[in-house]
Amino acid sequence: MILYLDTSALVKAYIAEEFSHEVMSHISHADIIATHRIAFIEAHAAFARLSRENKLTDVALMTTKQAFVNDWGNYLQIENTQALMEHAVDLAEAFALRAYDSVHLAAAAMLSKQSNQMITFACFDRHLNKAAKVLGLQLLS
Repeated sequence: MILYLDTSALVKAYIAEEFSHEVMSHISHADIIATHRIAFIEAHAAFARLSRENKLTDVALMTTKQAFVNDWGNYLQIENTQALMEHAVDLAEAFALRAYDSVHLAAAAMLSKQSNQMITFACFDRHLNKAAKVLGLQLLS
């Protein structure tokens, strides 16, 4: 099974919050864990926001960032291509998605078309999950 993590799901692998246990359970059972390269900066931005909101200490921020950077190379990182960006535009318009959400959805959809394995789409945005379901992606349960 290929597990595609959008940034909302990816962050839960590093920050203990609601549904972190479910994400970690699916990660432990996945053959491949995939995400789009944009998740690298999105995750760092999320960690920094949590620090600014005093939900992470300075030490916890540094430890979290280091763990994430150490793991980054283990993820299948979907690259930007013009075709992927054009598909993301179509998805953004069709489903009224935010830009990076449409990029994640386009990346997961592309991976689904190119793979012989089942793709599970992990996301914690109701609107994005609804669009993923319409595209036929299996959602994290």
